[in-house]
Amino acid sequence: MIVEVGNVLVSTDLFTEQFCCDLSQCKGVCCVEGDAGAPVTQEEIEHIENALDTVWNDLSAQAQSVIDKQGVAYIDQEGDLVTSIVNGKDCVFTCYDGDCCLCAIEKAQRAGKIDFIKPISCALYPIREKTFASGTVALSYNRWTVCQTAVKKGREIGLPLYKFLEGPLTRRFGKEWYAELTEVAEAVKKEYFKD
Repeated sequence: MIVEVGNVLVSTDLFTEQFCCDLSQCKGVCCVEGDAGAPVTQEEIEHIENALDTVWNDLSAQAQSVIDKQGVAYIDQEGDLVTSIVNGKDCVFTCYDGDCCLCAIEKAQRAGKIDFIKPISCALYPIREKTFASGTVALSYNRWTVCQTAVKKGREIGLPLYKFLEGPLTRRFGKEWYAELTEVAEAVKKEYFKD
């Protein structure tokens, strides 16, 4: 089911599905699996390019080579602007902490070295944003087998997807929009769980 929040179409899966990333289990595999990089905006590319010197030494030699050849982003087969990838799958900004994959950009931001967090598409995952030709924005839940441990943990602690991603959703759409989303979520849950 789809509901409208502000001027954004929202799948009710965001309210009814439960989710909580569990890096200790998944090891950040979403950064290294897939067939394209993370969707980015032109503005985000500028931030990423400004952060390159800071994160460069955290990147693999292969990632550095890809960036040297094609830059931090490219147009994928679907015509979307996405982060560059290594070997047809790994995001060039993947770095490692033991056996866990991390985002070098987010790591630098958390260390206070840069202001930019990471692309909003990464922060919102597993929510995917789509903008239609009319300008309408839609949010949907992208189910991916690599996130099964996050679904399990979310169910264990009873954390709805929209609450797990409160920070990124607020960053993308604002506090007022998120407050409206919360109201809509409560109304949907009453309808969904009646009986």
